[in-house]
Amino acid sequence: MAATDGRARKRPTRPNSVWLTERPPLTRKADQPAGLDLDKIVAATVRLLDAEGLAKFSMRRLAAELGVTAMSVYWYVDTKDDLLELAVDAVAGEMALPDESDATADWRDQLRLLATGYRDMLLRHPWAARLLGEFINIGPHSVAFSNATMRVMRRTGLDPETTSGALASLFHFVYGFSTIRAMHEARCRAVGMSLDDYFTQVMTVLSNRQEFAEIVELSSRAASVSEGASVVEMLDRDFGVALDLQIAGIEAMRGRG
Repeated sequence: MAATDGRARKRPTRPNSVWLTERPPLTRKADQPAGLDLDKIVAATVRLLDAEGLAKFSMRRLAAELGVTAMSVYWYVDTKDDLLELAVDAVAGEMALPDESDATADWRDQLRLLATGYRDMLLRHPWAARLLGEFINIGPHSVAFSNATMRVMRRTGLDPETTSGALASLFHFVYGFSTIRAMHEARCRAVGMSLDDYFTQVMTVLSNRQEFAEIVELSSRAASVSEGASVVEMLDRDFGVALDLQIAGIEAMRGRG
């Protein structure tokens, strides 16, 4: 734990979120590195997580990246979990929000914008998926995104009782789709293989096994590869189709009791 004014910082009883923890005001000591602040620490955390993943992340590794001591980092955050929670909210700020100044905007397009932005964020930062499941995500960027989704959903015409279920269906789909894709991409990178090479390898193995003959025959992805489409193109197409089905389901639910 870092110290302030020569005294040990008394850690408050830990609530569920860094956003609910009140920390004493910071008073910079003479031996604190110049130019270091919380924004720079969080940005470096995101860079390290992107480059090396969650399993390899440590406060010592972060301090080395910043060129400071670990105690200098603890001057700004109480725990590693606090820093991870700040990082996951920082990347939530990358997601575009709909322009709500146009009252005639189509809610379907706005939902597509939100869902696609969520997918893209999870693919850029694969480590975020796990943290989204561990923290309650009440940072300012996460709350802004949640509020935007609720306001758009209010415009769909769904009954209020079904809104939360519709949001869960839509964004749990995006979360699952994106997380699985990100895991596949990470495994391919780890062995120096492209997604196209990986898929070709899998389909070659399946094609040589009689028990998988029907899967290969009926697979639209296998047909697309034979026509020269890339795996990324197929995944983007599949995501678009699945998202259209989600929105069609919301349209079908409107007006029901």
